[in-house]
Amino acid sequence: MDAPVSSLDGVSADAKTRAAAWGRRAFLVLVLLVVVAALCGFLGMRKATAAATGDGYGISLTYARIARAGLDVPWKLTITHPGGFSGPVTIQATSTYFEMFESQGITPQPSNETDDGQWWTATFAPPQGDTLVVTLDVYVQPVSQQGRSGTVAVLDHNVPAVSVDFKTTLLP
Repeated sequence: MDAPVSSLDGVSADAKTRAAAWGRRAFLVLVLLVVVAALCGFLGMRKATAAATGDGYGISLTYARIARAGLDVPWKLTITHPGGFSGPVTIQATSTYFEMFESQGITPQPSNETDDGQWWTATFAPPQGDTLVVTLDVYVQPVSQQGRSGTVAVLDHNVPAVSVDFKTTLLP
């Protein structure tokens, strides 16, 4: 009786075929890692906080460290001055940083606001107590492809009393 004939008779796996198979496996593992990273939230928005003190003021900025186009992101500046504020509070921030956002509003509303192309300057009525919290309701514009860096400062007699630097990186 003759041995059964296999459809694999005469087929050999050479080095090129084995390398191609390993290449496909590596690609599938890479895709799997990206999917797992996305499911675990590693490709979404990440926030950070930058803080500093100086000249009797303390500031803490919570902002988007990593974001993606179309996402709502935090921008919350907390200013403290022990003993309260004796007059209006003026902040200044890098104008170009905000170009990647679409703004939905600012809380509280500034009593005065200017933008000279380099600095956005906003003045707020003095709050009750020794803390002022300024919140911007913003999201990253869908067309934004590059992140930006900026600086925000509290001005005392038009001179920066304390400032922090920050940077938002945009992922595709």
